[in-house]
Amino acid sequence: MRILRILICGAGVLVALSAAVFAGTGPHTLGSVSSVTALENGIRILTTSGGTEEITALRDDVVRVRASTGASLPEDASWAVLEKSRTASVPVTPENTAVTVGFRTQSLHIEIDRKTLCLTVRNLDGRILQQDAQPLRLEDSAFRIAEAMPADEHYYGLGDKTGPTDRRGRAFSLWNTDAYHFQESTDPLYKSIPFFMSFRAGTAVGVFLDNTFRSSFDFGAESATSYSFGAADGPVDYYIFPEPAPRAVLETYAWLTGKPPLAPRWSLGFQQSRYTYTPESRLMEIADRLRADRIPADALYLDIDFQDRNRPFTINTKDFANLGEALAKLHTMNFHVVAITDLHIAHAPDQNYAPYDSGVAGDQFVHNPDGSVFVGPVWPGPAVFPDFTRTQTRAWWGTLYKDFIALGFDGFWNDMNEPSIFKTPTSTMPLDVVHRIDEPGFRTRTAPHAEIHNVFGMENSRATYEGLLKLEPNTRPFVLTRASYAGGQRYAATWTGDNTSTWNHLRESGPQLKSLGLSGFGYSGADVGGFAGTATADLLTKWLEVGAFEPIDRDHTEKGTGDQEPWVGGSEQEDIRRRFIEARYRLMPYLYTLAEETSRTGIPMMRPLFLDYPEAATDKHPMDNDVDNEFLLGHDLLVAPSPFPDTPDAYSVEFPTAEWFDYWTGERVEPAPRNPHPDPNAPRSPAELVPLATDVHPTLDALPVYVRGGAILALQPLVQSTQETPHGPLELHVYAGSDCRGSLYTDDGSSFAYKRGEYLRQSFTCFVTAECLTIQLSAREGSYTPWWKEIRVVVYGWQPRHGTVRMDGATNPKVERVGNTVLFTIPASSAAATLEIE
Repeated sequence: MRILRILICGAGVLVALSAAVFAGTGPHTLGSVSSVTALENGIRILTTSGGTEEITALRDDVVRVRASTGASLPEDASWAVLEKSRTASVPVTPENTAVTVGFRTQSLHIEIDRKTLCLTVRNLDGRILQQDAQPLRLEDSAFRIAEAMPADEHYYGLGDKTGPTDRRGRAFSLWNTDAYHFQESTDPLYKSIPFFMSFRAGTAVGVFLDNTFRSSFDFGAESATSYSFGAADGPVDYYIFPEPAPRAVLETYAWLTGKPPLAPRWSLGFQQSRYTYTPESRLMEIADRLRADRIPADALYLDIDFQDRNRPFTINTKDFANLGEALAKLHTMNFHVVAITDLHIAHAPDQNYAPYDSGVAGDQFVHNPDGSVFVGPVWPGPAVFPDFTRTQTRAWWGTLYKDFIALGFDGFWNDMNEPSIFKTPTSTMPLDVVHRIDEPGFRTRTAPHAEIHNVFGMENSRATYEGLLKLEPNTRPFVLTRASYAGGQRYAATWTGDNTSTWNHLRESGPQLKSLGLSGFGYSGADVGGFAGTATADLLTKWLEVGAFEPIDRDHTEKGTGDQEPWVGGSEQEDIRRRFIEARYRLMPYLYTLAEETSRTGIPMMRPLFLDYPEAATDKHPMDNDVDNEFLLGHDLLVAPSPFPDTPDAYSVEFPTAEWFDYWTGERVEPAPRNPHPDPNAPRSPAELVPLATDVHPTLDALPVYVRGGAILALQPLVQSTQETPHGPLELHVYAGSDCRGSLYTDDGSSFAYKRGEYLRQSFTCFVTAECLTIQLSAREGSYTPWWKEIRVVVYGWQPRHGTVRMDGATNPKVERVGNTVLFTIPASSAAATLEIE
């Protein structure tokens, strides 16, 4: 007979409901501490059940937890965590008592209960940051980790998920899935990113479960006092990294799993796509219309119909008889063209289909358990699938792009890589399909698809990215992937998949993109206008307005739907849409500066408010829980689309601080407490001053966008593509206020010359007094020479007494006063400069 002991952890105390006896594969724990070995960077515990647990410090603020039912731990390898981070180590100080074993770093106390093995993480002041609610639970090959869930704690992350940004109260599954027509309740979706951040009273803790099997996360759907996470199989291997602020958590996650490479500038421009622009003349017609109507754009896409019988790396020569010439002409028009290259290679023996023939010759495809090649139906019909867990297969895949690069394609789109397979009960490969792992850092072995499924799409995009780098070593690749895993941001941008042309999906896209940004994918977007179905004219207009302020701005729709280009619906709608796309291009210096920040720090371009303003609310709860429709574009722009964009109802915009300007008019916004005191002259407590809000009455042609008081934004004259050199001065828009600062980064936008110092970085600050506004421009860093010769300074929120400007002590011409702005122009220089306006 087997008696199960139920253990509850709390403050290092064990509550036992019965004696502990377990055997076999039923529910059990690892037992208690049997012996402890001190390590230089942590401890190793042998348990009474014969198991092993190891807790180590990679940094003073990063702890790794590994456990096994046997005397040794599983293979120490990872698809997600960078080797230099995974093998990092800091010395620790042992801390053992009669009740606990553990250690101390320079910032954390780590305690493991001797009886239950429950883990508690505290800061040096003794505050509990994370605490096991129960011992590690094991059953067959699965495991579950339960953590205490304070009533005021919130949870963010997991990447590609629908619904509110805060995950509290819901449960999720991570299993990459082709979720065509997904809705707000659909789960799982296309990407599996087992990373989340807890946030409580201004303090954040990152947790990353490095397990590629199907996993699940329950943030209080089952229990009101604990949350849990675990996987169906695979290693117990997770990281805990408490930080004083949410931004620091994301920077640490980027330290673990990598940062996105700096995107080519053209990928930040407007992108026009559909399934599919066929024939070739239709593609050219779209390009001509964009230029004729003066709608700025940088990229056009070709979906699968440009291929011969939907076979990847082929061309449908009937409909695209002169594709090379067309691509060359599009280049002269400053367009980049992105081609889809799905991973399903047509099963076409003896048909002179080179990708299949070379793949068979090199044994590059995934196998069935009996050793035969796995074949599954997708767009080309019966198809085979590259075994991307092999280094040599990824290298072979990269060579397939050689002819497409030579033809003139500029970017590539890896779709259907969950992998999606038709006419099967699971819509993907059987779980026992065999992958061969032949990868530095891994033991050479085979693995079932159940283990590889969630990383398959990431390794597909990795093969594409690395292959393009090898073919063009000095050109930044642009890869767009639908499926991925943690760390996939190192290889590709992403989008939210096959959404629908509905108002609810416009509303849903904001929280989805914020979540992807919080999960490593700082370059992400949604199909603007919706993929499935035909957008109404008003829906397309509103979506193009919002898309203009998102990292990837791609208008895309499916086969059989109505046209979805910016001119659809008449000139009035087109004029509104053009104005917002133009605004994006005017903001390109700011956008590109944000893109570089993302590549350097891992901080996303599009952000929830709590990321930059974690203490905005008096009780330090995340503001996004109240206004999940709002988002930040960088630190300085707040975008506030309607929470219900299909209704004419007025709504409230909340601000994290008191100083903001209307981006469109430059007028100072005066946010007020939502519930003002009945006596306006009465003193008010800080709690009565927040949230600060203003009411908005929506109209079709407007999107509320606000600039932080104290921001200094770099803008440029309007261009029709990022390849076009702006004519005129660079503009510095200065919004007078506290914490007045800004920055600018630029380079050639396409090569890796910036890694050799060929870039420009400059910072700006300003100080306001009653008599003078002082603006300081730092000396430029880097050797890159920019396009501008002059700088046009535009000041909002401050008026000079005399209307004079001194630059480094020398008096310049008087300033101009236009409406609520002050303007003047100075020569551009690589040297530092001080401007004094009186």
